[in-house]
Amino acid sequence: MGLQPLVIRADADNRIRRHGQEAYPHECCGALIGRDRVVTEALALPNSTDEGPRRRFLVRPVDYLAAERRATALDAELLGFYHSHPDSPARPSRYDLDHAWPAFAYVIVAVEQATPRALTSWRLREDRSAFDEETVAVEPD
Repeated sequence: MGLQPLVIRADADNRIRRHGQEAYPHECCGALIGRDRVVTEALALPNSTDEGPRRRFLVRPVDYLAAERRATALDAELLGFYHSHPDSPARPSRYDLDHAWPAFAYVIVAVEQATPRALTSWRLREDRSAFDEETVAVEPD
């Protein structure tokens, strides 16, 4: 794809991992805020799914709006979203594919037995047929 790596500042990486650990055995979700493919803040959002938070997550429109407002307040952009996969690989599911938008980064953290492990990032293809994995770089704050 030729994209630069998605850079996640250390504090944001720690917040994503901690949120995944705290939500275990359920999925957590949140927004990625920053600029120019550099995530400076991971904003935890409520998992509002009615399908059971063990294997699903849902960001309500009101929470999406709150993430947009937070990004604006920081003079930043909403770069994407993160969620956890409890006791599952950090790879997108069919559900993830069906609910994604092409413009965003989708970070997934695998949480095994309440311990955060692999963290990956994905981009939806413009034709919505599949995700492509993108490189993630964690940098000091």
